[in-house]
Amino acid sequence: MDLSTNYMGFKLKSPIIAGSSGMTNSIAEIVKLAKNGVGAIVLKSIFEEQILLEANSLRPEYLTHTEANDYINQYTRHHSLDDYLKLIETAQKEVDVPVIASINCATSVEWVSFAKTIEDAGADALELNIFILPADRRQKGEHIEKIYFDIIREVKERVSIPIAVKMSPYFSGLANMIFNLSIRGIKALVLFNRFYSPDVDLKKLDVHPTNVFSSPKENGLPLRWIGMMAGEARCDLAAATGIHDGETVIKNILVGAHAVQVASVLYKKGPEYIRTMINDIENWMANNKVDTLEGIIGKLSQKNIDNPVVYERSQFMKYYSDYKETL
Repeated sequence: MDLSTNYMGFKLKSPIIAGSSGMTNSIAEIVKLAKNGVGAIVLKSIFEEQILLEANSLRPEYLTHTEANDYINQYTRHHSLDDYLKLIETAQKEVDVPVIASINCATSVEWVSFAKTIEDAGADALELNIFILPADRRQKGEHIEKIYFDIIREVKERVSIPIAVKMSPYFSGLANMIFNLSIRGIKALVLFNRFYSPDVDLKKLDVHPTNVFSSPKENGLPLRWIGMMAGEARCDLAAATGIHDGETVIKNILVGAHAVQVASVLYKKGPEYIRTMINDIENWMANNKVDTLEGIIGKLSQKNIDNPVVYERSQFMKYYSDYKETL
């Protein structure tokens, strides 16, 4: 079976990409991932704040919370930018799959110059994990959109390697935003990054983060939007969040993804589980007489199915308006 796919201009041997996580932060784990069949590796993200801190140009307003300040200081002491550049250089020597650097960012300020340093270190591509939660009531939606556009423009002016953007679903006009990002010269959009959810401890009476790892049910969100935007977006689309098995990989490919990113399942089951996912994909292809994975990309996208409204509101009305009566 031919599991190869074109993503960001690269011919990947499989559609499964190891997403940015602690599993992509060491050469030993990166080598394991490559040996077990991933198509590409996104290195663990470095933070915009980390870059500015090491450059001695971090302004106080960037870290208004003491906890965030402490975290960045501690993280930087153990993970310098030089270490990150060495990770890129060594990974390039040790594995034969694309090595994609990652920057977690929220502004387009001075840190963008470091993108060129990443390119010079040998990264095959750069993923911008733009992490903006629209929580400020004074911040208008168009202002957040402009931040995305500014970051892309500033980085593109400095590098020639392919750029992907990992984005949030928190836009009132999400289809419009996906399209507008796709026409700005990037090679791929990754749908979506995820924010940790808060929970309340009723015994301690405090608020703490929960759902650190994704669950399979979370894949419905990227699957829906990839299905609707496949053929509309002017760049490759990749699915992220909730991809825990080979069947889910196939589903996302069918609706229009060129690749998928996995992270939580790597923590839970280890790099070796990639082989299980690949075997499941091959078995499905054999049972359905599919020779090439690329041949089925987007086969079930909104543009290519007989009942395109299945992706939209009318199906909710059809299946849930009489839900009570069917119990």
